[in-house]
Amino acid sequence: MHQKCRTLAALGAALLLAGCQTPSKQPQPAVALPGHVQSEVTVPRLFSDNMVLQQGPTTPIWGWGQDGTVVTVTFRNQTNTAVVQDGKWTVLLHNLTAGGPDTLTISAANTLVIKNVLVGDVWLAGGQSNMEFPLRASFDAAGDIASAANPMIRLMKVPHVRLDAPTNDINASWKECTPETAANMSAVAYYFARTLQTNRNVPIGIIESDWGGTPAEAWMQYEFLRSRPLYQLEIFKEWALQQDRYVHSAEAYESEKRQAQQNNTEFNKQPPFRPWKPAELYNGMIAPLAGYAIKGAIWYQGESNADSLERAEQYHKLFPDLIRNWRGVWGEGDFPFLLVQLAPFMGIQPQPGQSAWASLREAQLESTELLPNVGMAVITDVGDQKNIHPTKKKPVGERLALAARAIAYHEPIEYSGPVCKSMKIEQSHIILTFDHAAGGLEARGGKLTDFAIAGPDGKFVWALAQIQGPDKVLVYSPEVLDPVAVRFGWADYPVVNLWNKAGLPASPFRTDDLAK
Repeated sequence: MHQKCRTLAALGAALLLAGCQTPSKQPQPAVALPGHVQSEVTVPRLFSDNMVLQQGPTTPIWGWGQDGTVVTVTFRNQTNTAVVQDGKWTVLLHNLTAGGPDTLTISAANTLVIKNVLVGDVWLAGGQSNMEFPLRASFDAAGDIASAANPMIRLMKVPHVRLDAPTNDINASWKECTPETAANMSAVAYYFARTLQTNRNVPIGIIESDWGGTPAEAWMQYEFLRSRPLYQLEIFKEWALQQDRYVHSAEAYESEKRQAQQNNTEFNKQPPFRPWKPAELYNGMIAPLAGYAIKGAIWYQGESNADSLERAEQYHKLFPDLIRNWRGVWGEGDFPFLLVQLAPFMGIQPQPGQSAWASLREAQLESTELLPNVGMAVITDVGDQKNIHPTKKKPVGERLALAARAIAYHEPIEYSGPVCKSMKIEQSHIILTFDHAAGGLEARGGKLTDFAIAGPDGKFVWALAQIQGPDKVLVYSPEVLDPVAVRFGWADYPVVNLWNKAGLPASPFRTDDLAK
């Protein structure tokens, strides 16, 4: 019998920093030294006009050139040098504080001048279509777009690229936040940045790297995935089968298309979709960012991993591993990673049952206790039965910003809705105790809904539930006299109304691991 709720508690950076020299304490001229050469150098397009550099102890600037070339980087009152080794160079800026704009100069045989540079906090925004969903399409956004001009927010949108091997650059540049640039950026990321910039009063940079319909494994490093036998058996084997089916479908499609052209007949079929290859989005859209100093990441993804119960169960391991993978690649320690739990979607079921989406939400919730500095925004109140892309993105971004303020900036605020901590069986009742019950629990709109209870047979039925005290809920049913487990919001589309008085909804959960 389970007595606790089932919520379990620098590779890429090294590649980018290869050839790094310890910055000299005294300014050094950008001239050829004995044994050195002078050639032109380049930098990745991450370093462009309007960029935001991460404040903090060390901020790397890097690029490429001919071995032996001396490179000098000047920013504010710092002038540091490095020598190109193996085609790469890196200079570390030290103890940058928020502010600007300033100019960054890189000198070798050529001089690169990067203007309008701010120092503040940089956040990576990743995921699939609900992160990519633009501000212009979100609910009631016209006024927010019209007032979006803010030179203290900067945006970079990473283009869609699928690659079989990691790249080191992207075709993008930083832009100031204006009504025009904000309208096409991630609505979630915009509301996150706006809220954070207002509350922290520092420049905020958003690097948006997302793509609709993508699974988590496409965003992970190939070497990391291959090092786990479980993923070799499950992810790579499944991709090989899908790829084989795709090749046959593509051949059939091309044959039909040629036949239609020869017969001069109409051909309206869509080509088959090439399955997502593990690591291909990491290669094209994450690898070139690795090493750029960041404050943390926000993440909205999971729908593409919830297409079956088996895939959702796999996410319990895969998602924490994605976080571990990115943290290892950046080499910045356990940087804050803030995620959005899946919104309600699909039909409301009349009886308690199994749900792949519920299982994936559980995996997301587990990550907040399995790993340090992981926070989650619960959005059970903004789902849409018929639309996998609910348009109300403002509360999503604002709740992520709350998590950032608490986890990344250590503000003493409540940032999470109620999370089940433990259960206690008392005769025919179960008493649940909740963390994050700031100010007490409340049922919005009437009696508590969507609690289910089961006895030893594992059959769940709808239960009655009552708030007892500031952090407890009593659950029972006349149909279950010997209860062993409770589920809350365990559905594709949970209809739930348990909140804390800080104005945040409770996460769905279960106290069991009973057979499905």
